[in-house]
Formats: sequence, C-alpha cells, structure tokens
Amino acid sequence: MSTVTATLARPRPRTLAVVRRTAWSAGALFWSAFAVLEAVNHGWLAGTLVLTFFVLPDLTFLVALDEAPRMAKGQLPPRAVPYYNAMHRALVPLALMALYTVGPITAPALFAALCGWLAHISYDRAFGYGLRTKEGFQRG
Repeated sequence: MSTVTATLARPRPRTLAVVRRTAWSAGALFWSAFAVLEAVNHGWLAGTLVLTFFVLPDLTFLVALDEAPRMAKGQLPPRAVPYYNAMHRALVPLALMALYTVGPITAPALFAALCGWLAHISYDRAFGYGLRTKEGFQRG
C-alpha cells in the first residue's frame, strides 16, 4: 500500500475535531429546542428548571472560589474539578432521562431540566470546552 492511499484512508485529527464539534452543535440545538418545547408545554416551573439546569453545571466554579486568584489562566482550582467533571458528563443526564422514561415518576419539569442540562453540556463541547484534568486544565 502506498503512502498516498494510507493518507487518504485515515481522516486527519483536525477533520475529526470539526466533525465532533459539529455533531455537538447539532445536539446543542436539538436539546435547546426540546427544552424550550417542554417549558412551553408544561409551564413556568419547567421553564425555571430548564434555565436553572442550563446554568447549574458552571456554578461548580464556586466550590473553590477562594482558590481562584492563585490559579493559572484557564485553570480551575483542583478542589472544584470533581464537581465540574461530574456536572459536565453527558452520560449523567442521559442516564437520568432513561430512568425517567422507564420509571414511575411523571414530572415533566424534571425532564425539561435534564434537557437544559444536556443543552449546556452540548454547547460546551461545541465551543471546545471539555472535561478537566485533576490539576484543573482543559483536557486534550
């Protein structure tokens, strides 16, 4: 096999990053639209929870606010990293959605809140913000 065909067969890392961020953007738009639809259909409580859960993952920065001035630019205080990473894993709200759909709970506002949470995570990934290392810096 020549090097030309080997190069053509394997996508470049930059191309994969663009595809990945485009997919996250599509997901962000989907979850945002779904959250708005749920809020409109189920009233002010659902709308309030959507907004709350849309903002909630970034409130994990407050866990170690006192350490922030001593951190390097772009670094999250290490004490806040586990909370930040837990709130920014898409699997958590997706698993809660799956439990909601098969469980006995019927609270549409809760489902709307999970849509808002997934929208937040999707926007973060679309804009290039991912999970943090234990030292508090962006991964990859």
